[in-house]
Amino acid sequence: MAQPIISAANYTEFNSAVFLLTGIPGQEDVHIWISILFSLMYAISIVGNSVILFIIKTDPSLHEPMYMFLSMLAVTDLSLSISTIPTILGIYLFNSREISLNACFGQLFFLHFLAKIESSVLLLMAFDRFVAICNPLRYASILTPPRIAKMGLVFVVRGLAVALPFPCLLKRFQYCQANVLSHSYCLHQDVMKLACSDITVNYIYGLFTTLFTFGLDSLLIFLSYMMILKTVLSITSHTECLRALNTCVSHLCAVLLFYTPNVSLAVIHRFGNSSSHLLKILLGYVYLLVPPVMNPIVYSVKSKHLRERIIRAFVK
Repeated sequence: MAQPIISAANYTEFNSAVFLLTGIPGQEDVHIWISILFSLMYAISIVGNSVILFIIKTDPSLHEPMYMFLSMLAVTDLSLSISTIPTILGIYLFNSREISLNACFGQLFFLHFLAKIESSVLLLMAFDRFVAICNPLRYASILTPPRIAKMGLVFVVRGLAVALPFPCLLKRFQYCQANVLSHSYCLHQDVMKLACSDITVNYIYGLFTTLFTFGLDSLLIFLSYMMILKTVLSITSHTECLRALNTCVSHLCAVLLFYTPNVSLAVIHRFGNSSSHLLKILLGYVYLLVPPVMNPIVYSVKSKHLRERIIRAFVK
């Protein structure tokens, strides 16, 4: 791709420029109602995940591997909400669309980093269900707290290593094209399209990280459930079979809530055309807002042990 000739003065101007975030085009007259909906979802996300963390921390009976992984998921969802939703609300409440380059790069780093962490946590939760169902006698000896901490640390390091190059790769560009982003927050695949340089390296690296994290994690989750299903189907008791499968429902819901919009959004960004712009925006909101809201609800409803502890904490 040929790089256009731009004066030194223009380079300085573009380096200090801002990006413009996008709401839902053509819906400006209902921005206040959209902001109310998003504010409600933000509040549910903050309160729901905070309650999950509080109950797990204060109740010793919940200091088990499954709930440790759930607390990791809650921390990730909280961080994801805090790092992105205020920017979205600023657009719908105050029409505050401008975001500086450095702030945008910082936000996209945290968004991609936390997305990688959430994918890793979902993989760990799949491993937890695999051990609990396929090797229950060794469950406590395999998933010890130190081992869980080490696995979590490994995936945090992986997330940092994968996400840190995103802002570094983007900072080397000059942005001489239209500065309007497709979403109400910053994504690497969205920002790189505004550069007036060759973005081949960014494109290849983005594809590599998607395959190395989401692709690998989802494949391992799928294989875990294949082995779980094989073990469950070998159980002669129909009641025990259903009971074992029921322990996986919450996690399967979390996996679908995370991967479905994530994969769909990645596909649209790479292969979509202008007709899919509104779908891209809506999927972006589903990807960002729905999992942090629904995960604590799903786990509270499906986990009898956790639900009883929550009711006991607030109804005395």
